Amino acid sequence: MRLVVCIDRDDDLGRKAGVAGPVVGRSDVLEAAVRLGTIDPEDSDTNAIFAAVSLLDELRGAGEECEVCILTGSPKVGILSDRRVAEQFDTVLERVKAASAYLVSDGAEDEYLFPILASRVKVDGVRRVFIRQSASIESTYYTVVRALKDPKLRAKTVLPFALVLLILGIAAAGGVLLWGVIGLAILLGVYLIFWTFDIDEAIIEAARSASADIRVGSVAFGFGLFSVALVGVGFLSGYNGIAANLGRPPIERSLLFLQAGLIWWIAGAVVWETGRAIRRTFSRGRFPRSFAVATTSIIGIGFVCYGIVFLVRYLQGITAAAELPLVIGLIATGFGLVIGAGVLQQYFKAVALRDASETTTSG
Repeated sequence: MRLVVCIDRDDDLGRKAGVAGPVVGRSDVLEAAVRLGTIDPEDSDTNAIFAAVSLLDELRGAGEECEVCILTGSPKVGILSDRRVAEQFDTVLERVKAASAYLVSDGAEDEYLFPILASRVKVDGVRRVFIRQSASIESTYYTVVRALKDPKLRAKTVLPFALVLLILGIAAAGGVLLWGVIGLAILLGVYLIFWTFDIDEAIIEAARSASADIRVGSVAFGFGLFSVALVGVGFLSGYNGIAANLGRPPIERSLLFLQAGLIWWIAGAVVWETGRAIRRTFSRGRFPRSFAVATTSIIGIGFVCYGIVFLVRYLQGITAAAELPLVIGLIATGFGLVIGAGVLQQYFKAVALRDASETTTSG
């Protein structure tokens, strides 16, 4: 079985046409292309989807057994979108049992995900779709206006500029221009952090996942709520540690805050991963191997963080030299667990590739 794969990395299909990926099967893929083309006839993804269907028909006409699918990512192109594509491709492979794939792309952006396909099945080739259009453009103004209609470009260019004008204008009107500049620096710093690490997209994705869990009665929502509560308890515990030691130096109070809160935050992360693992077990019928890797990494990072806190306390002269072996033991154990998690991940990958190879050979 060969799989024709079309990737919509920025999820125009879901954002514009309301079609959630993955989409599998000729009829469903054609319906998705028509819906996207009706809403936005200028979107190049429509042509790529039709090209994938055309390649499917060509291969079937040659007597090959094949199927077509669309994988969708996220409007915030990056780690989150690529992770979505990888998860959807795994879901499609569980359903189709393909031994090889053919990638249909409308540009280099989608082809960045070639390693995701190649790490799971043999990729026979890539077909890039070029859109034929008029070379003449009436004006530069028309080009800029059309480009700014893209929400992704608008969010990256117009929004920061609008924030600068808004905050400086309000501050100047209130006679506190200096505070306006300070507030602007803080706001833009937070914005850049959120944009760089896709934190806003992760928050939106978590809210969508929680909403879906509530509707279907998933146990993951209860675990997620409990993990958030544990994180809150960690902050409260850290605050109590600071409040009880107001007379001590600021760095010592900060270390007490981290020391009191870390155990709760680590427990919250483990509970969160447990809920995700149980949900995947119910949906896929098997316990995910990634749970052991994630849990080991979380505990290892926790040990390292505790070791660093105690190390800083020792360097500041807060704790005695007798605690130095404890510090070294915590950090060494933490790094050992993190390295062990990486080794475990590679082992699971090797097992998955071996199982896939055996399935292909037996088929």
